[in-house]
Amino acid sequence: MLLIEKVLALKLTEIFNAIEENELIDTASIIEEIPMEEGECFFLKGDKGDSMYIIQSGSVRIHDGDHTFAILNEHDVFGELSLLDEEVRSASATCDTAGLLLQLKQEPFYEILSDNPHVLKGILKTLCRRIRIMDEESTNTFNKAQRN
Repeated sequence: MLLIEKVLALKLTEIFNAIEENELIDTASIIEEIPMEEGECFFLKGDKGDSMYIIQSGSVRIHDGDHTFAILNEHDVFGELSLLDEEVRSASATCDTAGLLLQLKQEPFYEILSDNPHVLKGILKTLCRRIRIMDEESTNTFNKAQRN
């Protein structure tokens, strides 16, 4: 992919969509393309994380054994917490249909963050929104259980 194509791919994700294109050039320059085959496992629950992935084409199943949490598609992001810490993966990721992933590795990404706080702000906003959604879901589940 050309650099401009990688910038556009970043802009199509929820994490980077609010960031100006010119601020994404450095991030786009460190993206690696990874072809994916159906059934290929990218990481397992418990593996040490060091990368985030963007689905350029195809789909990925996020799961814990046979339990599927989500099927992610084009422009979806997964593994984003691994850009911020080196903790183990909380779920496994397996290619559901063949396609192409874009990989952002933690160490080169940290170097970009030191010069571009807007990128970090985009990630933090997305993570906060996801935490709020999970909090609301768990509160609703708790309230339903209390009524029964």
